[in-house]
Amino acid sequence: MMLPRTLLLATGLSLVSLTALADALNIEDAQVRAVPPGSETSAAFMTLHNTSDTDIALVDTSSPAAEVMELHNHEDVDGVMQMRKVSRIIVPAGETVALAPGGLHMMLIKLTSPLVEGEPVELTLTFDNGESQVVEAPVSRINLDAEDHGHDHGHGHKH
Repeated sequence: MMLPRTLLLATGLSLVSLTALADALNIEDAQVRAVPPGSETSAAFMTLHNTSDTDIALVDTSSPAAEVMELHNHEDVDGVMQMRKVSRIIVPAGETVALAPGGLHMMLIKLTSPLVEGEPVELTLTFDNGESQVVEAPVSRINLDAEDHGHDHGHGHKH
């Protein structure tokens, strides 16, 4: 008789913590970069706003659209912008962090099928407390000229 009550309590607590995360972290403007047919990689961008009084760290991400997903940042290495894998993206309490071209972002590696502009891509974001949040991000063209002006894109030239 005690087992069902304990199970119910545990289930209720996990729902409360998921709701707490969803209430504490607002995800806006999620999108996945449209890429030419045959491309094996893409990137996901969004804005993360932490409304809580505790830092929240994004530590992993996954998607059925890619075999592998990684958290990345661009860093200036000897005057050349280079993409680097990072272990976490911290969203400080009460602050907003933008995942955008030329900065923090998520890489979708080894795409499992072509991305179709306008179609949603499911992204699962996992946080340092073990909780996850699913986001639907539409595939869209990203205007690099407006958002990434002045950065080397790793093609051997500088702007």
